[in-house]
Amino acid sequence: MYAPVYTEVGGTLWTTEDEAHGPLILLVCLWFAWQKRHAFINAPLAPRPGMGIPLFVLGLLIYVFGISQDVVILQLVSQWLVIGGFILWQRGMASLRVLRFPLLFMAFMFPIPPFLIDAMTQPLKSWVSYAADQILYNLGYPIARQGVTLAIGQYELLVADACSGMRSLVALSALGVLFVYISQRPSRLHRLLLLASIVPLALTANLVRVITLVLITYYLGDEAGQGFLHGTAGMVVFMSAMIGLIGWDALLARLIRPRKLSVA
Repeated sequence: MYAPVYTEVGGTLWTTEDEAHGPLILLVCLWFAWQKRHAFINAPLAPRPGMGIPLFVLGLLIYVFGISQDVVILQLVSQWLVIGGFILWQRGMASLRVLRFPLLFMAFMFPIPPFLIDAMTQPLKSWVSYAADQILYNLGYPIARQGVTLAIGQYELLVADACSGMRSLVALSALGVLFVYISQRPSRLHRLLLLASIVPLALTANLVRVITLVLITYYLGDEAGQGFLHGTAGMVVFMSAMIGLIGWDALLARLIRPRKLSVA
């Protein structure tokens, strides 16, 4: 049923830079679902057809509507209702809970609607331009800003849509959520604080990338800033974000200790 959908996105959406993480998300979901197979099989049976059948049918209707209107995101989103509804219908809530993480993690595989990208890109570009300008100015660099254009020395750099951070925000959010799940910290507060830090860390990492590119251009010239080093700077985003997340996790582990039950 979904093979044609994945064949289509594999040759279209997943070939673009914005959605290139899609196959990796799918593999992660399949891997965790496979790891949970024994817990799924051994979960107590308590079918909930009253909840499952309506969700299953609704998912099928969304799937058919998505095909008729050629809206890929609806075809992908329908999996939530089709799979979740079928599990509830045949096995019950306990089995659905076993697979809740791989099912929820699938959300990072769905393409972001264009209207959301348009609404968020410009504010992110403005923020990263302003922040880079203020930081470098306070460090003594000859930099000025007009809108989303940064002038440093003899060079002018436009903060394009690709530098807004939207692309890295989605990918790093997925990576951060995966890290929080794998770390399995016993404290709920610890996990919540880690999750809350993902977006700020992703935005900060993208800011580090923009500042790095500005400094590369300033010291090495426009060709270096727009050439190989421009692509390499993308690694700075992931390295900065993950180092920050791991460091924050280690600090929280020291500050938040799980309570030990005393034995009388």
